[in-house]
Amino acid sequence: MYIEKILSNGIRVAAEKVSYVQSVSVGVWVGNGSRCEKAEENGISHFIEHMVFKGTMRRTARDIALEMDSVGGHLNAYTAREYTCFYAKTLNEYVETSVDILSDMVFEPRLSEEDMELERRVVAEEIAMYEDSPEDVVYDLFANAVWHGTAMGRPILGTEAVLNNITPDIMREYIRTHYTSKNMVIAVSGSFDDSLFDLLEKYFGQRKISDSEVVFEDAVYRRRDSFLSRDFEQVQLVAGFRGIDVYDDAVYPLLVFNNVFGSGMSSRLFQNIRERYGLVYSITAGHSAYMGTGTFDICAAASPENVERVAQLVAEEIKKIKSDKLTEEEIERSKIQLKGNYILSNEGVGTRMQAIGRTVLLDRKIRTPEETIRKIMEVKPDEVSEIIDRVLDTSTLSVAAAGPIDGIDGLFDFG
Repeated sequence: MYIEKILSNGIRVAAEKVSYVQSVSVGVWVGNGSRCEKAEENGISHFIEHMVFKGTMRRTARDIALEMDSVGGHLNAYTAREYTCFYAKTLNEYVETSVDILSDMVFEPRLSEEDMELERRVVAEEIAMYEDSPEDVVYDLFANAVWHGTAMGRPILGTEAVLNNITPDIMREYIRTHYTSKNMVIAVSGSFDDSLFDLLEKYFGQRKISDSEVVFEDAVYRRRDSFLSRDFEQVQLVAGFRGIDVYDDAVYPLLVFNNVFGSGMSSRLFQNIRERYGLVYSITAGHSAYMGTGTFDICAAASPENVERVAQLVAEEIKKIKSDKLTEEEIERSKIQLKGNYILSNEGVGTRMQAIGRTVLLDRKIRTPEETIRKIMEVKPDEVSEIIDRVLDTSTLSVAAAGPIDGIDGLFDFG
């Protein structure tokens, strides 16, 4: 059962009662991420996510941690390209603790210069950690290539050079203009009664905040290759295509197709390139959907001497599935697998809260689990064939690679 309300100051609330659990997950979703940032602000959204944990006007960082730990709860946050999520999970009897702390962190962060200087070093370490991760490096390289010159192409974490120029006043002004009532959603899933909405009104609805709109910069996918020669053990490789955006219901046939093609151990890519030839440890394919844009990409890591052969085999699998499509048996098997995966992943209230928050933030209709399963099971063979041609359009292929490699020219041959 879903309940949707609007608080006095305009913040939207979407809640799902799950009566058979004893926990409740609360998430504060802000439609703000790296895509909202100017070049001179790159990384500020993620920096804010860190800073709200450093203390508020009422609580120190230690107070926040102790108060949540004292009720056996879990508190965390993350920043993406198009949103930031602050969330907490507790037993239902302690839901007020979650609501109080989340409200305090989001609306009353202390943002002291001393804390900011300390946390800059923490974020710098996080950036260094990502730069040591081949998979993270190549995905940032790919994003910068296909959305070059736009906020979508810049890293979520930002850079040390930019972050060093962020002051408490700059951060406060950014929060004032981006953490607005029209740009905020509170999502809840778990066991609760109607008093929850009184708590949300008390801690969130009475806050005086701006109701201005937040503008997302356009991001048009453009074909562009990129490589970075780095002293990694392997070459991390991404072959990406223009995909679907987050509003496109073709996501269901896409999932059915990719379940056979590149998702999981039974997929064609895994079975052929890893199991048959032993050329990689892992190889996957998947989609990333955003507002007005998206990608479908294949990612693999291989020793330098095997990169060309891996690329050749990937190209062969792409040509084969575009030519032959999927059999009805493969489609039915894929739908049953997706149904099972969805049901198992949807058993936790945290997962359900995440789905609700993203859906409402994007102004989409919340679908019940039963409706989602029906959408999966109703996928037709011609819809699968259509999405294969659409997302594996080789005229949109962009290649990114990072590692001990001198170039990527001619890696993929579809002739």
